[in-house]
Amino acid sequence: MKKTFLNLPLVILFVLMDVAVFAQPGDDDGSGGLEGNDPPPAPINTKLIWLAIIALIYGFYSIRKYRKAI
Repeated sequence: MKKTFLNLPLVILFVLMDVAVFAQPGDDDGSGGLEGNDPPPAPINTKLIWLAIIALIYGFYSIRKYRKAI
């Protein structure tokens, strides 16, 4: 019962944080146009290999740790 009281504020926090994270301050000049100068997208291709390697290492570590605990 006590665990549900702890989960409710966390759920509310994540829902409100989701709204705050995607909200961007605007520089609306009143024209109502949606097209403008967007910043260039950030390249992620160079970091995907490192992310996969780290994920595999962490996966093997977690499996070993779990098997030793049993």
